[in-house]
Amino acid sequence: MTERVVLAYSGGLDTSVCIGWIAEETGAEVIAVAVDVGQGGEDLDVIRKRALACGAVEAEVADAKDEFADEYCLPAIKANALYMDRYPLVSALSRPTIVKHLVAAAKKHGASTVAHGCTGKGNDQVRFEAGISSLAPDLTCIAPVRDYAMTRDKAIAFCEEKNLPIATTKKSPYSIDQNVFGRAVETGFLEDIWNGPIEDVYEYTENPATPREADEVIISFKEGVPVAIDGKPVTVLQAIQQLNERAGAQGIGRIDMVEDRLVGIKSREVYEAPGAIALITAHQELENVTVERELARYKRQVEQRWGELVYDGLWFSPLKRALDGFINEANQAVSGDIRMTLHGGRAVVTGRKSDQSLYDFNLATYDTGDTFDQSLSKGFIELFGMSSKIAAKRDLA
Repeated sequence: MTERVVLAYSGGLDTSVCIGWIAEETGAEVIAVAVDVGQGGEDLDVIRKRALACGAVEAEVADAKDEFADEYCLPAIKANALYMDRYPLVSALSRPTIVKHLVAAAKKHGASTVAHGCTGKGNDQVRFEAGISSLAPDLTCIAPVRDYAMTRDKAIAFCEEKNLPIATTKKSPYSIDQNVFGRAVETGFLEDIWNGPIEDVYEYTENPATPREADEVIISFKEGVPVAIDGKPVTVLQAIQQLNERAGAQGIGRIDMVEDRLVGIKSREVYEAPGAIALITAHQELENVTVERELARYKRQVEQRWGELVYDGLWFSPLKRALDGFINEANQAVSGDIRMTLHGGRAVVTGRKSDQSLYDFNLATYDTGDTFDQSLSKGFIELFGMSSKIAAKRDLA
């Protein structure tokens, strides 16, 4: 029986060339799998037909936008996940979504190997292969760009030699990865970290410096899940899409950073994630209102570790699953409304309302009606500071 390889297929030059390349190098039949996580671009059927025209024995396409939003973006919102306190894990979240479809296709078609188009310098190779090995330890992974030194020049030459139906002339100066949760841009002149990004880099966001009217929005959550925008019910996908449009129109969600890649190098990345930043900002503030202090403090530690695990490609790891349980429990009371002003590149919270609120006006007020017993504070401070006071007497002696 002929070996079969499932290929993560985007429809672009590199993965189109990979179909014939893999067949020549390994003698295997190739099944192409394309997954729509809201990246836009070509129609899925066009991509499927191109894969077949490039030599795939079968091609599958999956509309996974709602799956991606519900099962991957939503946990990140609940976790307030920002790698290095800034990056909302745009690419890292899409990889396990794609991995699930690759593994399912491998089982369906009796494939022994899964292939992807990643290089050997990035994080995505780890995300794909660690994810695949977690779901199907018996599968083998190959990466033609990395394993067979398939440079772009070689890819173009192969494409022209085989007369493959794909354009080879247009080359963006950037490497771009995008989905409904955001957009990542790297390489080109951005590799010089002194160079500032130009407006041509951006697609999801307008220039925040352009004068325009502010946009006020109310986001409603139930147990950490965004369920309505301005009172109108939405799915998680619709919440992201609507806020991509509204926050993006205000220039919100632009991130220019040098980040620590898993492979050990520092990399300059420019991100756009208007919907993600708006939703995480709102969710964080609603947690401030509804989550008890000690739980909130500990959750912030969990959020950082959760983000690192996802960034590092360990979505399907035991620790990540265990932390999911904690995060879901911590979100049980995170219900209510957050009002925000979207303007000038910022999403600013201006109002909070929740039936689960722990904010007690009578305890907080300094005016008439104050119910806080200030006489208790003196003794509390003495006890709270006692251990430090005793140590100070010793150390200052």
